[in-house]
Amino acid sequence: MSTIDYNNIDFGVFLPVTNGGWIISETSPKIVGSYEQNRTAAIIAEETGLDFIMSMAKWRGYGGTTNHWGTSLESMTLMAGLAEATSRVKIYATVHTLLYNPAVAAKMFATLDQISNGRVGMNVVSGSFANEFAQMGMWPEHLDHDQRYDLAKEWIQTVKKLWSEDSVTFEGEYFKMDDCMSYPKPLQSPRPEIICAGQSEKGMGFTIDEGDACFIGGRDLEELAAVSRRAKEMAVERNKTVKTYAMFSIIPADTDELAEERMRVYQEGADFGAIKGMLRSYGLEPDGRENSMVARAKSAFMCETISGSLETIVARIKHIIEVSGIDGMMLTFPDYVDDLRFFGEKVLPALRASK
Repeated sequence: MSTIDYNNIDFGVFLPVTNGGWIISETSPKIVGSYEQNRTAAIIAEETGLDFIMSMAKWRGYGGTTNHWGTSLESMTLMAGLAEATSRVKIYATVHTLLYNPAVAAKMFATLDQISNGRVGMNVVSGSFANEFAQMGMWPEHLDHDQRYDLAKEWIQTVKKLWSEDSVTFEGEYFKMDDCMSYPKPLQSPRPEIICAGQSEKGMGFTIDEGDACFIGGRDLEELAAVSRRAKEMAVERNKTVKTYAMFSIIPADTDELAEERMRVYQEGADFGAIKGMLRSYGLEPDGRENSMVARAKSAFMCETISGSLETIVARIKHIIEVSGIDGMMLTFPDYVDDLRFFGEKVLPALRASK
């Protein structure tokens, strides 16, 4: 018998803020990256009991015949609208530390916290893919991976000061504040929750020191479990705690065979031009040595899939959580109406009734 209380596991939706969603295919359900699609998904998530919704920040697509992710909504303004459309679900907006002055971001999130009545969380991204920022002249060539995290650390510490102090004055390596004031303060005490993706030692250290939860991944379940354990060990070493979340795509059907057929249809329509563009943005050579990410991407799916009947999906999710020790899942769907509703109305109640 499991000792996990699934009422304490967080399940959230990674919203379809870009065209194409999380399947790079010409034959997947049509996702256009519209406000209306995102509003519908947010309301379903709210009505069916999911814990949070999150939107990413994307500035350039991957090309191909589908122009995958070429159309994208801006995260913070989107979540302001969805805060009004919902009343319970946690709302995470994404901010890039390379693009926003901390004083601007502090005020924007304090405003979002008022709109949402204390439900906003901040997803902090310390960098991204160079070509997204280079196109607008904002990629710092002089900063390496670790230095971008150093900048992000100074950035988030400044935001926290602006959220809590009357006036902020300091001159750091990356930012300068001179009697800087920021009102109103967030409604939440002591502050909105902070989450960050990254599983390098530097990245996880940043999240543990400054945040509350870390998005992680792995080539397989064994590696996911190892990364989750390492993050929590690092937190203990710092006298902190941290939650770990991972991302999965839910592909349901009445039977396992029908779910497999759905996946085959999407794979047959794979947009290889966009897939190559995505892999190159990660610094991977599509025609080079095969690894798990390349192999999965070539099958059209951008994240690990959980497919099958209701019973199969419930069993697989329980197995993943029990083996990996993660505290939650951020979920994507081919169809953000029927598939999301299936998860919220059938999968989630089955999980939360589990003992």
